[in-house]
Amino acid sequence: MNGFFDIPSDLQHSYGGLIAIHLQEALVPVLVGLLLALPIGLLCVHYDWIYGPVLWTSTVLYAIPSIAFFVVLIDYTGLSQLTVMIPLCLYSLVVLVPAVVDGIRSVPEETNAAASAMGIGLARRYLQVQLPIAVPAIMAGLRVAVASSISLVSVGALIGNQGGLGNLLTTAQLYGRPRLAVTSVVTTAALAIVIDALLVLLRRVLTPWEPPSGGAAGRSGAVTTAEDAATRTPEGAS
Repeated sequence: MNGFFDIPSDLQHSYGGLIAIHLQEALVPVLVGLLLALPIGLLCVHYDWIYGPVLWTSTVLYAIPSIAFFVVLIDYTGLSQLTVMIPLCLYSLVVLVPAVVDGIRSVPEETNAAASAMGIGLARRYLQVQLPIAVPAIMAGLRVAVASSISLVSVGALIGNQGGLGNLLTTAQLYGRPRLAVTSVVTTAALAIVIDALLVLLRRVLTPWEPPSGGAAGRSGAVTTAEDAATRTPEGAS
């Protein structure tokens, strides 16, 4: 293993430090993107006419190369982690907003009608009825956004060693040490797999009504159980 974890001192971080920076730069933007996507998705469901422009805008932002974003942001945020995280946050919206919209739209109308008949307001209905049922769809989008973000962080190595594990790629080329490139690629892939597994576990914790195995019958039963659980939630809280 000699040479794979011998990190040059000019990176100013250990192997563990690079992993921590990589996770910070990858996960914080997705978390912020999710916090933005939740209210945006709700607005898109209630006002269908804005969904098209919102989706178009997020798609256009996603199509802008990260390097172009860096060039624009450097004058304002400098060669910092923030310069890397802002584009990643915007990129996550192209996945998270449709996931939230699809999740809310999957809530059966009878469930919304029952909540409305119980006098539950829009905000409370969204938080206690619709979001719990929408969790599977949202988590599916979140998994894609996280995997993409973990991969794209490495581009930050182009602006002053702000790419986490991606810094090892430029260092490998600079010093002629291909083993560092292998370390970067393998570790980044391993992080994506581990975080994805944790998200799957979180989804199972948040949706205990879903069966462990798939199948049409299982999904149908899960929807019914989720509907019952969501209907009971506000009733128990009132």
